[in-house]
Order: sequence, then structure tokens, then C-alpha cells
Amino acid sequence: VFSKARFTENVSAVGKIVAITGCNTGIGLETARELNLRGANVYMLCRNEQRAETAKHQMVQDGCDASRFIYVNCDLGNMESVRKCAAKMSELEDHIDILINNAGMTLNGYVKTAEGHEATWQTNHLGPFLLTQLLLPLVENAKKGRIVIVSSALHAKSPVIDLATIDSESVYGPYSAYNKSKLANLMFARELSRRLRARGNNTVTVNALHPGVISTELGREFGVGYKIFTTMFGVFLKSRKDGAQTTIYLALSTEVENVSGHYFQDCHQATESPKARDDQACARLYDYSMKEVGLA
Repeated sequence: VFSKARFTENVSAVGKIVAITGCNTGIGLETARELNLRGANVYMLCRNEQRAETAKHQMVQDGCDASRFIYVNCDLGNMESVRKCAAKMSELEDHIDILINNAGMTLNGYVKTAEGHEATWQTNHLGPFLLTQLLLPLVENAKKGRIVIVSSALHAKSPVIDLATIDSESVYGPYSAYNKSKLANLMFARELSRRLRARGNNTVTVNALHPGVISTELGREFGVGYKIFTTMFGVFLKSRKDGAQTTIYLALSTEVENVSGHYFQDCHQATESPKARDDQACARLYDYSMKEVGLA
């Protein structure tokens, strides 16, 4: 968990069109910075323009090209916002080379979205699912499109996902809600990859990853307990730069240009939990998600 493998392959991203969610802080910011420095045009899909602009200014101070950062509003907890984001991307570009579903959140209490879903579930799974589906035609238009989904090793702590109760307050717990969403990320990556191959698409790859244990803003809702954890174990935590390495590896490395439907950690393929490899459950989750986001 605490190892610090680095992506060192000298791959240029010049001319690449990248869309990344949640890149105004943490590993998302580090990922956006690295891809810009390698020459990519980076679309910052964030819900807060001011925070995105602050992050952009910080990255430009570090040597990035401001002209290759483009902000597009995207609130994954709001389906209409996701649809508007996808429509805007379709206006701006005819293809996307790399789509990175990086954004994630935790909450310290039960919250329901306007669409009636538990907020962690919608923001971490249903929102990214909808965004990916709507942007998939653009990714398929790329010569070799890549979809990268940031999951977590905590997916292994998740119980089997019960879709009938996934939004229920009676079964809600902050940690279990997060873990379920991270399991769903992996299951989505596996099933989307399978369906793409089944309909003859061999150019788009879909992979998920565990970035490592990192001190980021992700745990800000957990308050004192999270602060104690980071104080006690901070020496073992990955830096944000280290945490971004596997995302960058999956986005650019020639080693994985034809690898799809897998789970990675520290720039190497890893073994996901058996629950994430249940193909029938993955298919059920996919079909359920299509209905819940209004695409089926």
C-alpha cells in the first residue's frame, strides 16, 4: 500500500486531448500538471470554477502552459450538470484521447441528491458512469482512446452491492458508502471493457487503479479521526505526486496501450477482489446504471 513506484517512461502527450474530473486538488491536480507538462490539452472538468482557476494558476507557476488548460463546469452530483458538460465537450472537440474519472468524495453523513440518490453513490459512480457514456463517442473517435478510472483498494472492504438498498439511509455508513462506490468503479471498468470488445471496438481501453494511501482533501469530511490518522501515519503516506503516477501510467504508457478491463496499483497490474470479478454482478450493475442515468 505504501510503496512508491514511479512512471518514468518518457512518453510525449503533445497534441493529446485529455478530460479529467476533480483536478483542482490532490492527485487530480498532479495528473493534470504532468499531462500538461508533457504537452497535452487538458480539460479541467470541475464543479467550482474559482478553485479550478486557483489550481490552474498554481500549475502555471510550476511551468505549465495556461493556454492548454480549459475549464468546463461539471458537478458529478448533478445529472443535468454532467449532461451539459458532455454537450460542451462535444462542441469543443471531435475526439478525446484520454478520459480520466478522477473525482471522488466522502461524506460524514447521509445526503440525498436532487435525483434521489445517496450522494456518495451518485458522485463517485453514477455521475462518472453518465459522463463516460456521454463522452464515449468522442473517446471512440480517437485513434486509440483510453479511459482511466480512479478506484481504491478499499473496494475490497465493500460488501456485495445490493442495488435495491444502495440509496437507503437505513444501510448507510460513510465508509461503506465510499467502499461500495469504489467497488462499482472497478466493476464498471471491467464491464465497459467487455462490452466494447463484444461490439468490435478494439481501440478503446478501460482500466481502473488504486492510487495509494495519500493525504488529500478526500477525507476532509471525516474531521478529527482523519486528522489523527494522517498525523500518525503521515510518514508512510504517498505524496500527491506519487499518488498520480499510476493514473499517468495508464493514460500514457506504451506498455498498456492494448490492455483493458484490469486493475492497477503502483504502475503494475494488481488483483482486484473476487466481488469485482463477478461478471454477472458487473452486468447487472451496468444495466441498472444505464437506467438510473436515463440512458436505457
